Amino acid sequence: MTHRRRLLLRLAPLLATFSAGAASLAATATYDVVIRGGKIYDGSGGAPFEGDVAIDGDSIAEVGTLRDVRGRTEIDAKGLAVAPGFINMLNHSEASLIADGKAQSAIRQGVTLEVFGELSMGPVNERMKRDRKKRQGDIQFDYEWNTLGEYLAWLSRRGISVNVASFVGAGTVRDFVIGKEDRKATAAELDQMRALVERAMDEGALGLTTALIYPPETFADTNELVQLAKVAASRGGIYTAHIRNEGNRIEEAIDETLTIARQARIPAEIYHFKLAGKRNWGKRDAIVRKIEAARAEGLQITADMYTYVAGATGLDAAMPKWVQAGGYDEWVKRLKDPATRKRVKREMDDPDSDWDNLYAAAGPGKMLLVTFKNPELKPLIGKTLAEVAAARRKSPEETAMDLVIEDGTRVGVIYFLMSEENVRRQIGLAWMAFCDDAAAMAPEGVFLKSSAHPRAYGSFARLLGKYVREEHATTPEDAIRRLTSFPASNLHLKRRGSLARGNFADVVVFDPGRIRDHATFEKPHQYSTGAVHVFVNGVQVLKDGEHTGALPGQIIRGPGWKPVARGN
Repeated sequence: MTHRRRLLLRLAPLLATFSAGAASLAATATYDVVIRGGKIYDGSGGAPFEGDVAIDGDSIAEVGTLRDVRGRTEIDAKGLAVAPGFINMLNHSEASLIADGKAQSAIRQGVTLEVFGELSMGPVNERMKRDRKKRQGDIQFDYEWNTLGEYLAWLSRRGISVNVASFVGAGTVRDFVIGKEDRKATAAELDQMRALVERAMDEGALGLTTALIYPPETFADTNELVQLAKVAASRGGIYTAHIRNEGNRIEEAIDETLTIARQARIPAEIYHFKLAGKRNWGKRDAIVRKIEAARAEGLQITADMYTYVAGATGLDAAMPKWVQAGGYDEWVKRLKDPATRKRVKREMDDPDSDWDNLYAAAGPGKMLLVTFKNPELKPLIGKTLAEVAAARRKSPEETAMDLVIEDGTRVGVIYFLMSEENVRRQIGLAWMAFCDDAAAMAPEGVFLKSSAHPRAYGSFARLLGKYVREEHATTPEDAIRRLTSFPASNLHLKRRGSLARGNFADVVVFDPGRIRDHATFEKPHQYSTGAVHVFVNGVQVLKDGEHTGALPGQIIRGPGWKPVARGN
């Protein structure tokens, strides 16, 4: 036997052992994170199943029973729910994320995508920058951008914990071209507005949005909106609307939305669906039938809602629109005129107003003052308009006018408008997504200078706790579908909204038995609890219920986005 053969015989057992070990290692995949043993709600609406989710880099690598994999980080999710990150269909964190990019009130509920709507941060011209800067409240910043795309890129560079997407506002482009005048757009002006919408779509806007109870948008007629929506439709976008009236004339407002969807051939979503004012609560079934008939006809009509009986906006929603034409300064000038004040008071008191009169719908005793800019008025935070009026020995209508003049802003107000029964019934609708219609906040720093609507801290946890777990308004799997894959599909988002191999790893792990909201109208600055872990683009942002400080959020752009567009 040769020396070489004897050496090979001696090494054979060692070589066999090495080969077996190598084969074993090859069979065991290693990923960045493996979430093990959770009840997986994949976003489809199907029944949950026990299993594991593997994350590698910014993506989901595998979903299922993963015996032959290991994670550099292993998370025991036994007894917990594992779901795609939640999508907030209507959010107003455009400024709050400038103050604090961590978005804690959202992340701690499992929200991984904030969708900006109603008023966009671009395009803006120098006049608009000066006006908006003048109206800023507790959060102060300079406008270092001109277009929507430039704003989104600027925000991304600062660092954010959540993903962000935005619509372009019809009111923003109208203000850019026409200002705040109460008149119809000329053909040339409409062409300019269409070009601005086209530019925003190229920069990644999800579509066109409106807030039709506020000037200057309230001055736009249906044809103007159709023409702008057609531009968004040509780029694959959708139309979203704070409809023209959520109260006495809600039927006509829904009809206008359906007309825009038909004529522009565009999907449409109704923002923060509600029936405002007790006299309108009984219209729910008729409105639902109207929308479902349109869906049966083939229109892609959806809606979203927050899980509270009160809305929040400004005192501008308590006054007729003609008095606000021309912007804040003109509004105040008119409010200082005695004859005009009498007319405004008379119209505020009219329960049959042809405008969306939130003063008449709620009443001064159910109008809670929450935001002031003027330090001398901040002691009024938490009082109702009726209480302040009584203390000043003036009528509530005159007091509302005085507060607008004194504060230099429209003043933030919570209006108690809706029925608990309607909220519960709406949650069960298959075409209803969810939102908070608020800004992401934290119970610290600049955010404590004013009060807030509790929806900023609790809308999603309240859905899963109060309405799903306790009241069974819908099933957990359907609620999660309408928090995830449903809005992702409506927005035409790729690789978002479901736990599937290759999708971005936006994942929430929560305790379905403990998730709940704590924020109240009296004490709104309180985090929800029950979310345990949250990943955004594969990076852990919430760990054992605490924010990690990570800022992995990305700008998510719409289907019309052209990467070469300036500002991106």
